[in-house]
Amino acid sequence: MTSASASAAGTGRTVAVFGAYGHTGRFVVAELLERGYVPLLSGRDADKLRALAAGVPGAEIRPARVDDPAALDRALAGADAVINCAGPFALTAAPVIEAALRAGIPYVDVAAEIEANADTFAHFADRAREAGAVIVPAMAFYGGLGDLLATAAMGDWTTADEATIAYGLSGWHPTEGTRAAGTVSRDRRAGRRVRYTEGRLEYHDGGSTLLKWHFPDPMGTREVVGEFTMADVVTIPSHLAIPEVRTHMATEAARDLAAPDTPAPAATDDEGRSDQTFLVDAVVRSGTAERRATASGRDIYAVTAPLAVEAAHRILTGRTRATGVVSAGEIFDAPDFLRALSPHISVELPGF
Repeated sequence: MTSASASAAGTGRTVAVFGAYGHTGRFVVAELLERGYVPLLSGRDADKLRALAAGVPGAEIRPARVDDPAALDRALAGADAVINCAGPFALTAAPVIEAALRAGIPYVDVAAEIEANADTFAHFADRAREAGAVIVPAMAFYGGLGDLLATAAMGDWTTADEATIAYGLSGWHPTEGTRAAGTVSRDRRAGRRVRYTEGRLEYHDGGSTLLKWHFPDPMGTREVVGEFTMADVVTIPSHLAIPEVRTHMATEAARDLAAPDTPAPAATDDEGRSDQTFLVDAVVRSGTAERRATASGRDIYAVTAPLAVEAAHRILTGRTRATGVVSAGEIFDAPDFLRALSPHISVELPGF
């Protein structure tokens, strides 16, 4: 995007970024600047905010803790929207959503935590709908992207028997935030596994299963961990009539995540991206008919930034289809949204 088109996109509007100094938050701040928005840098650590602001000319910092509603109100004062990048979202989502509702501004987060996302739908759906507010959880690589792909694959189908999102990651070097969120989720589940079956979330003590998944070329057939459940099991059923939603993960990535000594992602280009690549394969089935949509790109954390910022941009420019607590596939035109992510993501969508 050229500087002229970026300025036209954001037109100087302000977007508060809570958790701005985190790994994903930094990508979000950079994407906002690229698109002509003015980021307001917020989070609990004032020193980290000042260090980040040193590289963002004219940036305003607004320290706030989630247990201090008045500080959150000050952080969001005058903002046109807020993007929450601070995990674990089990701790941050509700307080920041409450502040966004008080401020009367849209809320977007990048939560990958299944329970945190389910809580957002359960606790805020009625209030947000009555207020005409927009709250979009899981607007990220996990949850948002899979939902957009599944929605695009559905096309004119109104129901389907099952949806499967298979993650073909070359590897997964988790951030500190990912590990912290995973710990919170495991504690909430008491170590149990979770799946979406027969139209509901189900917790169980069963073990994992290794499967072969036939990804599109050039990736081809890869071994995956079956029912490696991610946030898609919350976002997809929130608006699509699909009683079985499954997510699978490439075994290499699952092993990386499980290993306590796997290092955090390391930057290998000027944008700060790692060299990890991905292919997300979304398949919906109705009877014997299948439809598929895929997305590929580089760095699962970096690619979350254009997803979240594009969402905020579409909300602020009125390109939405719903209000309340809504997932990406419900509130946005999924095929159009996915195509707008170029050059960050390459997509293959079905033609009907």
